[in-house]
This record gives sequence, structure tokens and C-alpha cells, in this order.
Amino acid sequence: MKLVIIGGVAAGATAAARARRIDENAEITILEKGPYVSFANCGLPYRISGDIQKRGRLILQTAEGFFARYRVNVMLNTEAVGIDRQNKQVRVRGEDGESVVPYDKLILALGGSPIRPQIEGLDSPNVFNLWTIPDTDRIEAFIKEYNPGSAVVVGGGFIGLEAAEAFNKRGISTTVVELLDQVMPPADPEFGAQIAQALAEHGVRTITGKSVVSIDWKGRAATLSDGRTIPADLVLLSVGVRPNLDLARQADLAIGSANGLAVDEELRTSDPDIYAAGDMVEVVRLPDGAKVRVPLAGPANRQGRIAATNALGGSMKYSGALGTSVVKVMEYTFSMTGLSEKAARVAGIEARAVTIHKAHHATYYPGSEDLSLKIVYGKADGKVLGAQAFGKEGVEKRIDVLAVAVHAGLSLEDIAELDLAYAPPYSSANDPMQMATFAALNDMRDFSKFATVQEAMPLILQGAATVLDVRTYAEYLSGHIRGSVHIPLDELRDRMEDVPRGQTLIVSKAGFEGHLAYRQLVQNSRDQVRYITGGYTSLKLIKEAQDIIEEGE
Repeated sequence: MKLVIIGGVAAGATAAARARRIDENAEITILEKGPYVSFANCGLPYRISGDIQKRGRLILQTAEGFFARYRVNVMLNTEAVGIDRQNKQVRVRGEDGESVVPYDKLILALGGSPIRPQIEGLDSPNVFNLWTIPDTDRIEAFIKEYNPGSAVVVGGGFIGLEAAEAFNKRGISTTVVELLDQVMPPADPEFGAQIAQALAEHGVRTITGKSVVSIDWKGRAATLSDGRTIPADLVLLSVGVRPNLDLARQADLAIGSANGLAVDEELRTSDPDIYAAGDMVEVVRLPDGAKVRVPLAGPANRQGRIAATNALGGSMKYSGALGTSVVKVMEYTFSMTGLSEKAARVAGIEARAVTIHKAHHATYYPGSEDLSLKIVYGKADGKVLGAQAFGKEGVEKRIDVLAVAVHAGLSLEDIAELDLAYAPPYSSANDPMQMATFAALNDMRDFSKFATVQEAMPLILQGAATVLDVRTYAEYLSGHIRGSVHIPLDELRDRMEDVPRGQTLIVSKAGFEGHLAYRQLVQNSRDQVRYITGGYTSLKLIKEAQDIIEEGE
């Protein structure tokens, strides 16, 4: 058996190691265009920041090491330039010219490449990508030679945010420019706002809804689409990833609707002897069955394992991906899985979302900090579709649990009944996840109805609802919605006559207190009531609310 793998990073290296464990006698060859095989591309920003001190730690395996351990022949600096499917040969170009490599089974793991936007001055010596170890080396050399005082990161996604933090830690004044109206575009807007706030706390500026149109190397500046000019000693491009499909197109393999290489559930392409894995393929999105590309290391590694198994005669299936991801933003963490609320809306799914801002562990134990958590679920059946979380601790723990829930098709009731670990330093007797599901179930059962921020804002802006603020005096004085009626929760029973009748009431308090206020109001003949899920905290995070918020001292 001659197994040839094109591409040697996450999916390709995993496929090679798995293939050797299956068949000790197979002839396994990796063709890698670059100078490294199996390196930690997810660790590159942390090399720039200085968190990873030794460059060698990014190299997970060498060509020599692969051969010594797995007897895999790794051909570095060797580009696959053509596939002859009829004769089962790969035409390659290396340092010694062109040659052919025969195969019985072929695995494509060519990954993706950073998108290069159309910007004047893009070829300036201060413009970089952050995708490979040589990219990191070039950035390090530039910083050492020029000692830049300012950096512009073009793109506010995962790599862009990690790079912004890295430059900030190096003492470089950094600006993130994002074309869309929020950083971290896959997230819902309130989480993008929280991420921007976390960056601002450390002096990183974010500009959204604008693009970089030109880069002036001599003037050390970048010009934005609105005409502004900002300092730019160093520019990092991070605007997305394009799948490497040239070779697949040359071989006339089927391309899917999401512009990724089409594969079946066994990761087989339209050629039965060619499999594929990683950033170049499109897969099923588990919550709704849509075909998507998920350029993440975790799915790539799992796909590489499955592709190798099936190429050598197995029958493993890849069920799909959730896009579960996590990013460090200074001392905060953001994580998400499955569908966001806006993604569910785009997909045409009847979904609801519940939001809470709750202490990540028992409030009486030192170090308690608020955790923001949002769960998206089916409006009719309560099935969990996705989740997002932001905070200083316990973020990825909750998202990992909810990723399992989405994968397994669990409902809100299932989450509410989970027997989760509890001790004061780690959680509360009812975990924030469960508090969120209690609120969602109360809403589904008409026991305590809420409105999302997106549902409440039009009513407030149009004057179609009265905002009843039941927070404490101190909370109210720190900031509130203009024109709201303020009655602290502990006074509400005694001041029920002050609550307006005959109109919709929006309670600007989330969680347990909002629930308590709702139950008091409906049992006192105020039947047009909703409390805002996420409360005033969530309201402050959306742009639409800024004009009607009165900030306190």
C-alpha cells in the first residue's frame, strides 16, 4: 500500500501517524511545500508575545523524527503541482526539479492560506501575515531591527485578537481595524462589545465598520476607508482564510457549495481513492446540517485520523463540526460553540436565546467575577443549538459542557438536570449554565417571560413600552435608560400603585431579580410584562441603546 499525504501540518501529520499505527507495512509519504512538518501554528502569536520563549517548542516533529518513530518519508520544500488520477501519480516540484510520486490512496491536507485584501502598499516591508514559523521569524526580525512603536492589525477575528495582545505585551501601541461592525464577527454583538472593552482596558484601540485602504511605509501610516490616517509602523493582515483548492480543481475534484472541497461522511472526495481533511474541506455543521468550512486545528486533527483510517480500509465516519473555539483576550476569555443567535437567524431557524451575567463561582468565596453566558436553543423544542461565554474564569469549562450538549442533541431540560461538580472555589450549587436554562424553561412554559435585548430595543425606542428599573438606587444612579420608572425590587410590593397600567412593561433587570419582579407584577394584574434577559448589563453593550442611556457619575 502506497499512501501519499499532501500537506504536513495538523491534518496531514495526524493522518500519517494514524496510518502507521494501522499498517506497519504501508509505504507512507508526506509532501510538504514548506520547510516544517507538524508545527504548532496555533502557538505562533504566543511566540510573538514572548509567552513561548523557545522557538523550537513550536516544532512538534521534524522530518527526521517522523522517519525515526513512524518510518514516514517526509519530503519538505516539495510542492505538489498536479494529480494524475488515471495513473495514480502526484507530480511534485522540489529543490531538484520535478518528479512523480505514485500512490494507491491519496489524502489531501493542503489547508488554507491567509487572504490578501486589495490594499495599496500591501507589499511594503512592514506588512506581515502570521501563518507559519517563517512568518513569525520575519516579524521577530522586523521588531528587532525597527523597534516599532505602533501596529495595525487588519481583522478582528481569532488570530487578529491574539496578535493584538501579543503586540501590546511587547509595548507596541496597537489598533485593530475590522471591516464588519464588531470584533470577533462570528459572535453575537454584545460579546464583540465585551471583547473590545477588554482590549481598551489595556490600551488596544478597536475601529469597526472601516477598512484599511492604503499603507504608507515611508510615512509609517495606514489610511482608512473614512479618510482617517493612523500610525502603522507594523501592519499584520488577519482577514480570513481561503482554502487551498488549486490542486483539487486541477484534478477535477468536486467543490462544494461552501467553496470547500466536497467530501462524504468518510471524508472521501469525488474520487474514491482520494480523501481529504482539514481547512480545505467543507463539512456538516451539526446544529442544522448546513455545509460549512471550519478552519480550526481540533476538527483538522480528528479529520486526519478518520481519513487515514478509511484510506487504509476502515469505515469511520465524521459526523460534523460545531466550530467550538476559545480565545484569550488579555486576562479575559471568550469561547463559543454551535450557532450564535445571529447565525441561527441567518439559517432560518426559529431560535431563542437566554443571557445571564452570573458569578463564575460562589460569591462568598474570594475572587468571584461575573461570567457572561448566552445559550441559543430551539424555540419549539428547547434543543440546545449553541452558546457563547465571556469572563475571567470558568469560560471554556461551560462551553465545553454545552458543546457536548449540542453534539448529543440535548435540551434545556437535560442541562437543568445535569449533575455537575460543585465546590465554592469552582461554581455555585446551581451552575450558571443551569441558572440560564431555568430562565429559558420558565419562559417556554409562560411562567416568567423574557425579551432579548434585540426584541426589547425596538419597543423602547418606539415608545411602545415602559422600562421598569428594579435595580438598587446605587445601580440606577450609575446609569439607566432615559425615561425609565425606578422602583427597587425590595420596594416593589409596597409601591405597586406606582407601576403604570395598560402598557407593556420591560423590566431592566436580569436573572433571579428580574424573575422575582416579573412574578410580583403578573400576580398584581400587570399582564403585559417582560424582563430583559441579560438586563441592563446586556443593554449597555449594544449600539442601539447608547443614545437612550444616561450614565451616572
